[in-house]
Amino acid sequence: MKGFEERLTRLEEISEKIRDNDVPLDEAVTLFEQGVKLARTLERDLAKVERRVQILVNEPDTEGEEPILELFPELNTIAEQNETS
Repeated sequence: MKGFEERLTRLEEISEKIRDNDVPLDEAVTLFEQGVKLARTLERDLAKVERRVQILVNEPDTEGEEPILELFPELNTIAEQNETS
């Protein structure tokens, strides 16, 4: 499978070609199908990377410390403080 950047470039190429008024309808539909498939694989890859980043960002600093599993836990603390005020 091609790398993320190559697939993204191909998706951009497909998008530009579909916008071209000279593309026959059958070809435009085929290109659209390819674009949808590429977009889905790119979304899956981005979701995987996002999960990895969340794990790294929330990794405990010291041994025995529990990891924080939320992306912005400080926002929950602020919201809780506002609710009690």
